[in-house]
Amino acid sequence: MSSEQERRELDAKARQGETVVPGGTGGKSLEAQEHLAEGRSRGGQTRKDQLGHEGYQELGSKGGQTRKDQLGPEGYQELGSKGGQTRKEQIGHEGYQEMGRKGGLSSTDKSGGERPSEEGIEIDESKYKTRDR
Repeated sequence: MSSEQERRELDAKARQGETVVPGGTGGKSLEAQEHLAEGRSRGGQTRKDQLGHEGYQELGSKGGQTRKDQLGPEGYQELGSKGGQTRKEQIGHEGYQEMGRKGGLSSTDKSGGERPSEEGIEIDESKYKTRDR
C-alpha cells in the first residue's frame, strides 16, 4: 500500500471522528490532527523549559495526586490493574521470565544490570522492553 493511499485511509477515519495521530485528539482530518499533535508537543516542551526539571516534576506529581483523588482507592486500583494487564499483553510470559531473571540476579550492592554483565550472564532485555520505546 502506498503512503498516499495510507494517508487517504487515515484521513477518512479522522473525518469519521477517530483519532489517528497520537496527540491529535479533536482534529477533523489527518492534517488537522498532525497540526494539533505538533502544537501540543511544542507547547509541552515550552512549558517544560519554563519550569525546569524540578518544576515539571512537581507539576506531574500534582497531576498524579489530583487524578488519584478523583478516582478514589477503587478506581486507582482498577487503573493499575488495567496497566498491568496491558504490560502483560505487551511482553508476555517470556518477557516476565527474563525480567524476573534480571531481578533475581540483583543484590544489595549490585543492580540486576551490573551483576549479570560482570559475570557474563546474558539477559535479553528486548523480551521485556516495549517495542516502540
